[in-house]
Amino acid sequence: MTRSELISRIRAKKSVLCVGLDTDISKIPQHLLTEEDPIFAFNKAIIDATKEYTVSYKINTAFYEARGLKGWESMEKTLSYIPSDIFTIADAKRGDIGNTSTQYAKTFFEACNFDSVTIAPYMGKDSVAPFLEFEGKWGIVLGITSNEGSKDFQQLICNGQPLYEHVLQAVSSWGSPENIMFVVGATRKEQLARVRELCPDHFFLIPGVGAQGGDVATVCTHTLNKDAGILINVSRAVIYASSGTDFAEAAGAAARQYQQEMVSFL
Repeated sequence: MTRSELISRIRAKKSVLCVGLDTDISKIPQHLLTEEDPIFAFNKAIIDATKEYTVSYKINTAFYEARGLKGWESMEKTLSYIPSDIFTIADAKRGDIGNTSTQYAKTFFEACNFDSVTIAPYMGKDSVAPFLEFEGKWGIVLGITSNEGSKDFQQLICNGQPLYEHVLQAVSSWGSPENIMFVVGATRKEQLARVRELCPDHFFLIPGVGAQGGDVATVCTHTLNKDAGILINVSRAVIYASSGTDFAEAAGAAARQYQQEMVSFL
């Protein structure tokens, strides 16, 4: 999906909601465990209930890879079920030497046909560049994350700046706002405006809203640009809104509530 197509979807739906399909077999409603593929059955119901309100789905591949071949099959069925006009993210956090990154890119852009994949940039430009060679595809590079351990490296002062600022500035020059996004944690409220200052035109994938304590108003106030420029990811607060037989209805209601919060800012 191109940048202009993504912006068009955002404007049409008045939403920057990304629903995270971080589907844990131990957390889905018990009645689904009798299904042939419980993970896909859960995801299918969640997608049906939330697709009206979301412009993106993020599949955290770890939850699928951990189940071996069955997990990959569940992931592929889920990806195929997502409507073609909704932006898809493989949250895989790949990044390695160039020829290995090329194979990772082929995995998620050709074999699986995701629109984007998250990338860990620690190994530098040659580990990121292969992901940027696919037309209409995106690399979503870790910028500043919302986990406690982000202070161990990302926030270290290097030549007068936090290390994550060096990463944002360097990676911005490797591609363009047409094929690079950045992961920016919503719980780092004091840094949201600074990140937008450093990268005025790039899209941000913003996790941390909902269960991790971030909120829509703070994120939108500090990061929206003329093209919206953000995807706010919510996972647990939507997909696990209920653990009962009404789980899909509850997820749909939660997604609608988040989307309605976004309307006034868009």
